[in-house]
This record gives sequence, structure tokens and C-alpha cells, in this order.
Amino acid sequence: MSKNKVHIFDTTLRDGEQVPGCKLNTEQKIVIAQHLDTLGVDVIEAGFPVSSPGDFKSVVEISKIVKNAIVCGLTRANKKDIEIAAEALSFAKRPRIHTGIGTSDSHIIHKFNSTQEQILERAFQAVQYAKKYVEDVEFYAEDAGRTDNEYLARVCEQVIKAGATVLNIPDTTGYCLPEEYGQKIKYLKENVKGIDNVILSCHCHNDLGLATANAISGVVNGARQIECTINGIGERAGNTALEEVVMILKQHPYLNLDTSINTKLLYSTSQLVREKMGMIVQPNKAIVGENAFAHSSGIHQDGVIKNRETYEIMNPEDVGVNESSIVLTARSGRAALAYRAKNVGYNLTKIELDSIYPKFLQFADQNKEVNDTALHILMETNRIQSNIHI
Repeated sequence: MSKNKVHIFDTTLRDGEQVPGCKLNTEQKIVIAQHLDTLGVDVIEAGFPVSSPGDFKSVVEISKIVKNAIVCGLTRANKKDIEIAAEALSFAKRPRIHTGIGTSDSHIIHKFNSTQEQILERAFQAVQYAKKYVEDVEFYAEDAGRTDNEYLARVCEQVIKAGATVLNIPDTTGYCLPEEYGQKIKYLKENVKGIDNVILSCHCHNDLGLATANAISGVVNGARQIECTINGIGERAGNTALEEVVMILKQHPYLNLDTSINTKLLYSTSQLVREKMGMIVQPNKAIVGENAFAHSSGIHQDGVIKNRETYEIMNPEDVGVNESSIVLTARSGRAALAYRAKNVGYNLTKIELDSIYPKFLQFADQNKEVNDTALHILMETNRIQSNIHI
């Protein structure tokens, strides 16, 4: 496996589904899982099997139909969770158990009423037990973002000894700054015995809007897996958005990092998850939002019409969007009006354009947007006066 390959671990069906009101049934999860497999994700976290009979069933059925990706089940650091996850994953071609425990002082003291040494032992035992069922075991150090680096390194060494293949370093509360999170990954790379034999993974939350930046900082500093969700959905403010990290790596080739994602399927996958979960994608969402390739400012529109790259760093077709959109508003200039008019059958001369443009502005000032129907009415109403040719 190339050292420059960044594995994409999709947790839309587990962490993403924790959003209130976004519960999916097994059939809906299967549809999304099949699409994720076609998209090219490396790992599909199918659910938390012990949490409910429905989640157990979903992991079983997803395990049966996924052809290429690793299928992963989440557990806590206890035998019952691990046993049930192993059972749910029994049909998977490439199963992975994802087990772990909180490692920050906040979790150790307040959540577990425990000590650092006891947590070390529980972590070791959980991984060791999971190895009895599957070869591929990922360990998560929950709240690693707020865990002391020296202690976190001790935890990592212990679970590597127990047989962990992947180490998940979550910024569970979304607290870290990008430089801080990147330095945490770098510290582990430089101070954990056996670290070169496992994959370090970034699982970043978006409480301060830094999930994507933190994940990128993590892989720049040596992590080789990003845990993410479609549309960035997830607990509280959400997770790292899959479409964002994938396109960042694609658009910055000098990083010399790549994924196996078929980016042309990003938009359709986003729409599928939006539809199944009933969660609207904000219009200004990077990569897949309605306005991601839309231009309404006259200066921007003129530039894009002349050369798309003046205001677009990505080709919309690369993410599965047919084309950029020129949106007519009161901020639009003559170039945009002429461009859109031509698209609906009106080839305006300069004189005609100069004549109708003030009337367009008057109409646009009274409306948020001038769509094709309104544009036709505007043209037809002024046709004789403007001598517009169809």
C-alpha cells in the first residue's frame, strides 16, 4: 500500500446517523452503503451493533452486500460489545472491530471514575479480546484532542502491543486548533514504539468549525486515515466532511497525498444522503452546496463567463455537478444578462442589451432572483421596443 494513500473511513451510517431526526432503517442504510462502496471509500462504519436490534441487523445486512470496502462495527471497551460486533460482522469479506475508551482526564475522572493505569489495562484487554474475532482492530482514544500527549503515547503503545492495526486519535469535542492537532499526530509518530506498523486515523468534530482543517493537518503530519461523513453530518455540529477532505487533497497535488474516491460521484452521494436522512444541505456548503458553483456578483459572473478558472478552483464536473450557474440578481452585470438571455434563446445586440438592462435591474430589485420564466417575460414584454431576436 502506498505511503501516500489516505484511507477514507466513512461513518455516515454511525456517527452521522446520531443527528436527531436522521434515523435510518436497514433498507435505507443498505442503499447508502452500496453507494459508498461504489464511491470508493476504504471503510464503512456500518453501526454500533450492541446499541439496538435494528443497528445489529443493519450491520449484518451491510456486511453481506458490501463488495470492496472494509465493514466496521463500533464497540465500547467491554467483552459483550465486542462479541456482538463480531457476530454482526460475521458475513463481511473484510471485517473490522472499532473499540476504544476515553483517555482524557475529563473522561477518566468524571466519566469512568477511574485512573490512567486502569484505563491502560482496559484498552489493552479490549483490543486483545477483539483480536480473537478479527485480524483488523481499530482502537479509538476518545477525547484524544484533550488528552496529554505523553499519556496518549503510552495508550497507543499498549494497544499496538495488544494487536491494534489502526489508532484513531479523535478530537471528540472539536476543541483543537489545526496546528495543535497536527503536532499531536507528529508527537505520536515520533514517540510511539511500533507506530510505523499501524495506521494513524483522524476523527475530528466541527464544534468550532475546524474539523476539516484539523483532519488535513493530521494527514500532513503523518496520519493516513480520515474518518468523515457525507455532508459533514454528525453529533452536535457534525464531523469532518468527506467531500471536503477528498477535494482538498485532489486540488493540492503538492501534498503528494491521494484517495481512492471517485470524485464524480460526490454530488450524487450528497443528494442521496440528504434525501434518505431528510437533512437539508446548506446552500453555501463547500463542494456540494447549491451555491458551491453559483455566481451572482456581476464582477464574478463576467470573469467566469470569460474563463471559469478566474473564480473557480474546481471544475464542477469533477464532483458530479453538470456546470456552473450564473444566477441573475440585482448585482448581475450586462455580461451575465446577455449570457443567460442567450441560453434561453435571445441573442442580444449591444444596443438591445443597453436598452433592456435598466429594466432588468428594476425587475431584479423587486425580486431575489430572475429565473428563466421571468427572463422570458421580461424579454417578450420589451421585444418590440428592444428588437430582440429569438
